[in-house]
Amino acid sequence: MTALDAGPLGGRGSAPVRARLAFPTVDEVSRHCLGEREPETVHIEVQLPGRPDSRRLREAFHRALLLHPGALVRQAPHRWYRRFYEWELTGTPDVEPVTFAGTGPDALARARARALALCPPLYRSPPVRLEVIAPDATRSVLLLTLHHTALDAPAGLRILATTAALYSGRSTATRQPARVRPTPPGPHRHGVAPRSGWARPARLAPGPAARAGTAANGMLLLELPLPPRPAAPDAVAPWTVNDRLLVAAALMAVRWNAARGRAYRPVRITMPVDDRSPDMTMPIGNGTRLVEVPMTPEDRSDVRLLMARRPDPAAVTRLLHTTARRTRALKSQPRAPLGAGAALLTAPLLPVGVRGALTRRVRRAVAPWTSTLLLSNIGRVPYPMDFGDAGRAGAVWFSAPARMPRGLSLAVASTGGRLQVTLRWSRDLLDDAAGAALARLFEECLFLTYGSGSAP
Repeated sequence: MTALDAGPLGGRGSAPVRARLAFPTVDEVSRHCLGEREPETVHIEVQLPGRPDSRRLREAFHRALLLHPGALVRQAPHRWYRRFYEWELTGTPDVEPVTFAGTGPDALARARARALALCPPLYRSPPVRLEVIAPDATRSVLLLTLHHTALDAPAGLRILATTAALYSGRSTATRQPARVRPTPPGPHRHGVAPRSGWARPARLAPGPAARAGTAANGMLLLELPLPPRPAAPDAVAPWTVNDRLLVAAALMAVRWNAARGRAYRPVRITMPVDDRSPDMTMPIGNGTRLVEVPMTPEDRSDVRLLMARRPDPAAVTRLLHTTARRTRALKSQPRAPLGAGAALLTAPLLPVGVRGALTRRVRRAVAPWTSTLLLSNIGRVPYPMDFGDAGRAGAVWFSAPARMPRGLSLAVASTGGRLQVTLRWSRDLLDDAAGAALARLFEECLFLTYGSGSAP
C-alpha cells in the first residue's frame, strides 16, 4: 500500500455517507496517475479591494458547498481488487475548509506555494481549501485550492461565485448571459488538420533545472491587455481571443526551442473544452473534455517566416485563420472526455488496481507523443464575483497542474477588460528564472498576434 492509499484505508471522515458514485473516466485516470512528487492541484486566486468579514465569509462558503453537493465528496475506502473507485457524497464537511492565512507581503507567496505543493486530501470532504490572505492594509485575496482528481477550475469558480452571492445577499442565480459568437463570413473549411501519424510533437527545451528539494511546480502570474476589438460595432472577427492565445503559445514554444538550438518540430496544444452551463445547474466535478489542436501552418514555407527574428505578419495571420478553423471544428465534434483510449482503460472489466497499473504503463509508453503544452482559457469570468462590503473581484487567476512529460500549462481568464495569465511549469523542466524568461516570450508572442486584425 502506498502513502497515497493510506488515507482512504485509514478511516472515514465524520460526515455521514449519503450516496456513493463510481469515479467517472477523468477522475479515475487522474487517481491512477497521482504522485507525491507532482501534486495534482488547481489553484484559483480572486483579488478583492477590501476585506470580507471572516464569520460571514465562512458561513457563505459552507452554504455554497451545500448548494453544490458535488463538492462535498471523499474517496471511499477501497481495495485493489474492486471494480472501481467510488466517491462518497457526505452532505456536510469532514473538516473546516476555510482558513485565514495571515497578513503581510509574504503571506500570499506562502499561500501560493501551498497551493502548488499541498493537495487537499481525497479522503476528507470536501477536497478543497479556501485561504483568505491580507497582503496589505486594505486588500484581500481568496485562494482556493482544489484536488484536480475531484474538481476542475470552472467548478471551483462556480462555488466561489455562489459564495460571493450569498455573502453579499444577492441571488445565487445571477450570471452574465453567454455570448453567441457569429460564424465569420467567407469560405468555411471543416477539416481539422492533416494527420501527422506517429510524428512526435515538439517538447519544450529544458532550461536550468531547479535545485533538489524545491516545490514540484513554479508559477508566474501576468496581467495583459485584451486584444483590440473590431472597429465597427457589428464587425465579425475571423478568430477569437482563444485562437490568439493558441497561436501565441505555439510561437513561444518554437521560438524558445530555436533559441536553444532545437530543430523545428510541430507543436500540438491540449485544450480543455467546457460545454457546461455556468449557472446553478452546473455539474460540479471534472466536466471538461480535452482536444488536441495541431499548430502547424498549412503552408510549410510559413515555418521559416514564423521563426524569423521578426515573424512575418502575413504568416501569423494565416496561422490565425488556420487555427480558428481547426478550433471550431474540434469544439463541434462530440468526443469522450479523454478520448476513446481512456474510456477503454477505465472500463470496469478488470480490478481497479490492475487498471491503474495498466494506465500508468500506457502513460509512460505514450509520453513521447504527449502534446507540447496545455492551454486552458475560460474567457471572461461569467460571474460578477461581488463580495459586497469587500468589493468586486479586480482580477481572477487560476492555474492547472504542469506534470511531466509535458511540464507546462498556461491558464487564462479575463476580468475588468484585462487578461489574467498564469504560466505554470514543472521544476524538472525549468527553474524560476527560465520560467520568467518563458513568460516574457509568451507576452511578446501574444503581442505579435495583436497586429493581425482584431478579435471579439
